[in-house]
Amino acid sequence: MPVTRANAMSKENKKVAVIGAGIIGMAVASCLQRDGHDIFVVDPNEPGLGASFGNAGVFGTSSVAPMSMPGAIRQVPKWLSDPYGPLAVRWSYLPFIAGWLARYIAAGRPDRVERQARALRDMLGRAVDNLAPLVEAAEATAVFHRNGSLFIYRSAEGFAKDRQTWDLRARNGVQWEELDAAALRQFEPSLSSNCTYGILVRTNGHTSNPHALVTCLAQNLIKRGATIHRTAAIGFVLDGDRLRAIRTTQGEIPVDAAVVAAGAFSRPLSRQLGDRLPLETERGYHIMISDPEVRPKVPIADQEAKFVATPMDTGLRLAGTVELAGLNAPPNWERSRILLHQARGLFPALRDNYPEDRLSLWMGHRPSLPDSLPVIDRSKRSPDVFYAFGHGHVGMASSGMTGMVLADLIAGRRPTIDITPFRANRFA
Repeated sequence: MPVTRANAMSKENKKVAVIGAGIIGMAVASCLQRDGHDIFVVDPNEPGLGASFGNAGVFGTSSVAPMSMPGAIRQVPKWLSDPYGPLAVRWSYLPFIAGWLARYIAAGRPDRVERQARALRDMLGRAVDNLAPLVEAAEATAVFHRNGSLFIYRSAEGFAKDRQTWDLRARNGVQWEELDAAALRQFEPSLSSNCTYGILVRTNGHTSNPHALVTCLAQNLIKRGATIHRTAAIGFVLDGDRLRAIRTTQGEIPVDAAVVAAGAFSRPLSRQLGDRLPLETERGYHIMISDPEVRPKVPIADQEAKFVATPMDTGLRLAGTVELAGLNAPPNWERSRILLHQARGLFPALRDNYPEDRLSLWMGHRPSLPDSLPVIDRSKRSPDVFYAFGHGHVGMASSGMTGMVLADLIAGRRPTIDITPFRANRFA
């Protein structure tokens, strides 16, 4: 029998709890299972019903530019004063997020941006290729697409204003094709004539059904012997610094190791382990149009209106905007409807009014750290508990590499990328 990576691990198999059943948790669990570990997943909801459910579905190898860029803070007053702008803040929440905002602004210093971009390059550079083996094993290739994505500007001047971001991408290996008005129209005839300049990144990909993708990964885990528990993890049982069990709302489950991958809900668990991390939620919204008048061939990012239009199996998804309001505030569904207003400027064929039965609205919690990098590390209190959360806007794209890194860490192997930028103690 040939010696595979999993076979070589057989004497060190562990019972591992993965806390969180989104795309990160499922990718981590899949990579650990491939290494031969006994996996069970803990989440109070069904797999893929958190932030993974409603995102734009893009695997962005080009998403190496952090959210806080030099000079970006000067745009904030304009965005906040624009009812159709990409950013909204619930003012009652401002005192709670002030520290996070200060760190966010500091993360936009040029030297820090360069370091963050290099780390994101390592995480995302092979995003589609890293996830592909897990997708194929889960028989989810029907919702997994490798045909690129398109970035739209109203003019070459609009692109020039965004030049520093594309220069940063170029320094980190991103390649693209520039399309003038004629080439843009040939590539995507449904676009408005106001769109005269485009950037095509062919190495990007997308899923046409994020929920189905996560569900397929979960079903494959179960098929191969994993268990998924519909319960919430609330703590850990430690013997000194060694993990003995995780505490859930349904009792204790003995384990050898655990991975906290609960997205925006990870902070209470990491705090119990001695790590006080500035994890916040950037609340994201989408609106879906069923049976849409237009169906672009690839995801289209409107760089000026700051949203993404993605062709999905169930219609056209318009996703984007950032709302800072915490985990508990009720949704502001006007944020979803704003996206439809913005999309009419991109696709003239969209209707002015739709019956409600052709629209669906969603709000979810992006898990965001102020420097746009996730935490991928061991916990402070126990070498048996690991972190994989805070992926912000790149959770789908970074899932494959995150799973590979966690498998290496739990096996005692050296990860294939430098994880220093993702250490939990960088915020100490």
